[in-house]
Amino acid sequence: MDAGSVEKVDRAAVALLNAYSTGVPIQPLTTTYTDLSVSEAYAIQLAQVGDWIAGGAVVKGHKVGLTSAAMQRQLGVDQPDFGHLMDSMFHLDSDPIDTGRFLQPRIEPEIALVLGRRLSGPGVTAAEAVGAVEFALPALEIIDSRIADWRITLTDTIADNASSGGVVLGNRPVRPGDLDLSLTGCLLHRNGELVDTGAGGAALGSPINALVWLANTLGERGVALEAGHVVLPGSITAAIPVAAGDIVSATFGGIGSVTARFRGAAL
Repeated sequence: MDAGSVEKVDRAAVALLNAYSTGVPIQPLTTTYTDLSVSEAYAIQLAQVGDWIAGGAVVKGHKVGLTSAAMQRQLGVDQPDFGHLMDSMFHLDSDPIDTGRFLQPRIEPEIALVLGRRLSGPGVTAAEAVGAVEFALPALEIIDSRIADWRITLTDTIADNASSGGVVLGNRPVRPGDLDLSLTGCLLHRNGELVDTGAGGAALGSPINALVWLANTLGERGVALEAGHVVLPGSITAAIPVAAGDIVSATFGGIGSVTARFRGAAL
């Protein structure tokens, strides 16, 4: 990158990190930097990840975002992206989650894939991806935006770590060969009321397709997916907003269920 791009990346990364620390969202980066490119947006994301790692955080996986037609329509974008999952983002099934950790939280159901061995692209095939998955888990991803009012473009959300917030994993592992993940259905409930339904095929036709896309996209950047890492392949419904007091559960056919409980910020 040239000097102008480096300065842009540094300033944008600082602005997003400040939004985390202050709890105050910023205006869309694309209103400040009207020529923000995808490569610059990923550089902004990586600058933040580097800051977190320097502070002791650990990368525990990746997410693929914007894989479903529902999410692309909801956020007005037309292609997937990826973000990093840090150790601080993971929550236990049914444990209370402080809403004060987030700015504008929404939640979506996903079929999490846990890798049993390293997966390095480019050139990864579906067969290799399936072979690298040790098991699948029911999951709820808490997405969040440091951009005011979710007024994001593709480059805004990429820069903002693909709008990552948190992850709740279920605890019933299922071997991927035991069911067709693309046909796995899901019921999403909030406070006991059914709010949406979907199936694994919403994520680029199959969660495995999303894993292939991620492995190959990261591989082009010299990054591999590591054994033990969690991959969130994308939502299978539109995201729904959550607030303190909400209880959200996702029930997947053949995989089981997972629940997120939200409370007010801890004093």
